[in-house]
Amino acid sequence: MLVDTQIILRLILSLFLSGLIGLERQAHRRQAGLRTHILVSLGSCLIMLTSLYVFDIYKGTTTIDPSRIAAGVITGIGFLGAGTIIREKEGVRGLTTAASLWVVAGIGLAVGCGFIRAAVYATILALIVLFFLRYIEAIIFSEENERSNRKEAKHGL
Repeated sequence: MLVDTQIILRLILSLFLSGLIGLERQAHRRQAGLRTHILVSLGSCLIMLTSLYVFDIYKGTTTIDPSRIAAGVITGIGFLGAGTIIREKEGVRGLTTAASLWVVAGIGLAVGCGFIRAAVYATILALIVLFFLRYIEAIIFSEENERSNRKEAKHGL
């Protein structure tokens, strides 16, 4: 059984790790920012802690699978993520935010069950994707757009 300090540390770590990702989303003025990401991860962490607690108190009485509650979290996050996706004439917006919410739910579940290293690694990798790949995409796609514009100008389109 987890002691109070373990519970509090896991909840705070979940808050901190998801807050890093939420800050990136907030900095880019996305609807789901700092507070949303923290609440998703904190809720996921709490649900995983609850799942472990239920497993612990019933482990001698009946067969119980703590992963079933976690699976429900991932399904539920799909609905929250779908609410951040907006279809417009130019395309679809919000997919990265929906994906980042899904990732912080996983981070919260990992922290909740004590898989701290994986949660930290996932946070670092998510931040790399959100911060650095944005610039790489901008470089690649700006070069493509320049070539396309030159080709159109050359052919008088």
